[in-house]
Amino acid sequence: MSSISIDLTNSDTRTALSERVNSYVSSEKRNLIGLDRQELAATLVEAGIPEKQARMRASQLWQWIYWYGHTDFSAMSNIAKPLRVLLDEKFTLDRPETLEEQKSEDGTRKWLFRFPPRGAGNPVEVETVYIPESDRGTLCISSQVGCTLTCTFCHTGTQKLVRNLTAEEILMQLIVARDRLGDFPHKDAQGDGFIPEGDRKVTNIVMMGMGEPLYNFENVKKALLIASDNEGLSLSKRRITLSTSGVVPGIARTGDEIGCMLAISLHATNDTLRDEIVPINKKYPISQLLNACRTYPGVSNARRITFEYVMLKGVNDSLQDAKELVRLLKGIPAKINLIPFNPWPGSQYECSDWGQIEKFADFVNANGYASPIRTPRGRDILAACGQLKSESERLRIKDREAINAMHAMVAGHGE
Repeated sequence: MSSISIDLTNSDTRTALSERVNSYVSSEKRNLIGLDRQELAATLVEAGIPEKQARMRASQLWQWIYWYGHTDFSAMSNIAKPLRVLLDEKFTLDRPETLEEQKSEDGTRKWLFRFPPRGAGNPVEVETVYIPESDRGTLCISSQVGCTLTCTFCHTGTQKLVRNLTAEEILMQLIVARDRLGDFPHKDAQGDGFIPEGDRKVTNIVMMGMGEPLYNFENVKKALLIASDNEGLSLSKRRITLSTSGVVPGIARTGDEIGCMLAISLHATNDTLRDEIVPINKKYPISQLLNACRTYPGVSNARRITFEYVMLKGVNDSLQDAKELVRLLKGIPAKINLIPFNPWPGSQYECSDWGQIEKFADFVNANGYASPIRTPRGRDILAACGQLKSESERLRIKDREAINAMHAMVAGHGE
């Protein structure tokens, strides 16, 4: 097991970490999930564990929390019993409340989680989606409650931003999904609990749920670095994708400080249209966005940037749009995901005709860019791309009837 690189005897280091830990330790039990390695060790010191033991105990806890997914300190067999009692008195590994779990007819699952209040705030609710496929299982994680970007085709954008999610709350979405799917190993007398990579239920995560990840950079960064730590959740950074609507200053930082794959919500090939449907374009226009993509750290043919392009009937789906898309992306190692628009009540858009989507894809493919048409998943439970929203904004019965009618119309286009 790798050791934690931190000098707890250094007074400056102790002071800095104490300031970070003070916000975590209170009269109530502090949840240890979401602390990075240094914070976990420092938190144990604050709880009275001798400094010389803190690094070792933190490493042990790290594996129990993230590798095995344990919630019970008393079951952590390689930690001395008196320390397990102390941990149970002061800390918790509790999960958030699962208000609802829905399962689509296509196997997609959607969970609605409620997180407890932070400070003087209220409890908040977020949605997380799991998409099983033949060769992978992808978890779509939220980074904010609501969103500030107001993209006109996105249901989440109609819900005002409530607050950023903490690193703990971002990680909890992955951890609870693994709980629910039986995706954690169980250490017992018969083995070490190792689950082969090919047997994992959650193999990929995408920061494509509610919110703009780059407007919550520090918490997202912290959560993703813990998710990719090889002593814990152990997801390859090549299986982690962060999707942004175009917060240009955060793009280089994502490559340098997180090192994950990048996806760009593009959706238009000129500034006039993108200003309308993705309003952040007014601040960071297409030219600035694509320049940031060309210089994204680590970008190559083996580490392509994914450009997401929702297909809106009569808006951005013409052959001329396809030609301009190819021209814009010239020189960028890229893949283009074409996303049939997922309708929601009150939306002003329609999904492009299926034949038009195929013509668009054929042109882009013929010009050297892979352009798979993303199969809509979980539409019947509003779990598809652009459909997530919190419980406080849930649909009424008549709205569900409207969405079902829209699905029937889209099905007529060949899905």
